[in-house]
Amino acid sequence: MLKNATDAHKQAALPNHVPLFSNLGAFLLTVGMLMVFFISQLLGIYVAGKLVLPATQNATVGDIFLFGGNDGTVVSLSIIIGCVLITATTFSVIRLRGGSVRQYLALKSFPPAVGLGMAGLLLIFMIASQALTYFLDETPLVFVDPLYQSVSSVWLLVFAMVVVAPLYEELVFRGILWTAIAEQFADSSYSSYPTKYRGAIVASIVTSLIFAVIHVQYGVYEISTIVVLALVFCYARIKSGSLLLPILLHIANNGVAMWQYMAQGA
Repeated sequence: MLKNATDAHKQAALPNHVPLFSNLGAFLLTVGMLMVFFISQLLGIYVAGKLVLPATQNATVGDIFLFGGNDGTVVSLSIIIGCVLITATTFSVIRLRGGSVRQYLALKSFPPAVGLGMAGLLLIFMIASQALTYFLDETPLVFVDPLYQSVSSVWLLVFAMVVVAPLYEELVFRGILWTAIAEQFADSSYSSYPTKYRGAIVASIVTSLIFAVIHVQYGVYEISTIVVLALVFCYARIKSGSLLLPILLHIANNGVAMWQYMAQGA
């Protein structure tokens, strides 16, 4: 029975309805959501900078971005502002297309056994990544240094980077974009592997590459590991048929990374 339930969730991960977007629509959606992603962050930094940074009355927009981008409080607030804007945009786009937000984004429960299995896979990834990072003498979280040192409350930074950022990143990359790309291949005539899961495979590869590239604060090594991590999240999306599992795994991954960073600096 458990196997049947798991299979049902895996089937639910793949679009089996009339696509909300055409091929061109899916492409334009991808470009548009990436623009919204970056604009919301810039707008968040500007708004938060005007509220937090001293003497911003005569400061230029460039100054606000320059100093705000290195201020932990401003960046933390900008992440929260960006999350609100991106979530509102995502929900609005789906509703305007006549879709169900809950169904399209797969906002539903998942089998506990699948969750435990994916947590184990994530743990293996984190151990391997940590070992490789140590072997190569890399410092992937060096960009956090100025943010950590300047934030008004460490817990604000932790909340923004560990909880809020994974929420809107998953909504975009394993949520609306993943489904929009995967549904382009939805066809009841597909009955054999891999054609049956062609959409899920293509969506996972495309969204994982884009997800890694947008992390401009990292170097080549870090971006490479992010691709693998993103594929783990996509596999969780497929295996569970739910976006909630990738969100939880993403939060867990960021939480462990932040804990290690804080422990090393203590």
